[in-house]
Amino acid sequence: MPLPCSHSLTPARLKQQARDLGFHKVGIASATHDHASEQARDRLQAWLALGFHADMTWMASPKRQDIHQCLPGVQSVICVALNYYTPHQHSTAPECGKISRYGWGRDYHRVLHQKLKQLSHWLETQGEGIQTRYYADTGPVADKVWAERAGLGWIAKNGNLISREYGSWLFLGEVLTNLSLPPDLPHSQHCGTCTRCLEACPTGAIAQPFVVDANRCIAYHTIENRAETFPAAIASQLHGWIAGCDICQDVCPWNQRFAQVTDVEAFHPYPENLAPNLEEWAELSDADWDRRLRASALRRIKPAMWRRNARANLGQ
Repeated sequence: MPLPCSHSLTPARLKQQARDLGFHKVGIASATHDHASEQARDRLQAWLALGFHADMTWMASPKRQDIHQCLPGVQSVICVALNYYTPHQHSTAPECGKISRYGWGRDYHRVLHQKLKQLSHWLETQGEGIQTRYYADTGPVADKVWAERAGLGWIAKNGNLISREYGSWLFLGEVLTNLSLPPDLPHSQHCGTCTRCLEACPTGAIAQPFVVDANRCIAYHTIENRAETFPAAIASQLHGWIAGCDICQDVCPWNQRFAQVTDVEAFHPYPENLAPNLEEWAELSDADWDRRLRASALRRIKPAMWRRNARANLGQ
């Protein structure tokens, strides 16, 4: 059942606990149904109706459109973020592939889950009957929508969440609770008239500002597409990408000016992820895949997909 916030558990105390656990940003959003939640639901339904989710059928889960189906009685969504930026650059050598920054180091799910579990357990000890449930890109929660509502940043024209302090190099997570907490103000939009991300995308995946078509997205095709070959329009525009794509983030002025090096050692890159040899990855064995990608979020990309991605970049 819904619980009022106690005098001892203030938002300031909660946020300090989150920061003590290592989160770089934390904010609170109300889970009550309102005009903002209706707008978010309508935008998601329109996006799904256009088929822009491609084969990501989980995006159509009813739970994603109603947070109360994730935790009955939820009153507040505590949103957190971890900065993962490091100053290393992608190789421009033609024989090398490119891996998205998010996958350079340790699996972010493991890092976030550990901290979210600690925050959830701490919260549950603050009063009788407090319930929690946490997510980190692992459940039907619209991470970026809630992060914007909690004041962590704004959803940009490329679909990523941008913060003033760290740009868009952020991993997001949430703790849902039946505790009623005073919410933060939603973040305002600060993309202005900038269209650099739209202009830089080689496949035109940003169909219009704030609307991304996964069918044309390099990140989608290299990570989620299970087909044996790519559509010709994608294969000819990979530009070395074999796992994800950072183009729309690399050109963003907020990232160029305000990115900060993370203090989370686990997110610093494994050396072999910085300049993977395309010929080598085109012949990647299942055993080498298992050895190289232990404790990596990139295990989502199966061995045959790695070989396909590398060969497509080689024109094979």
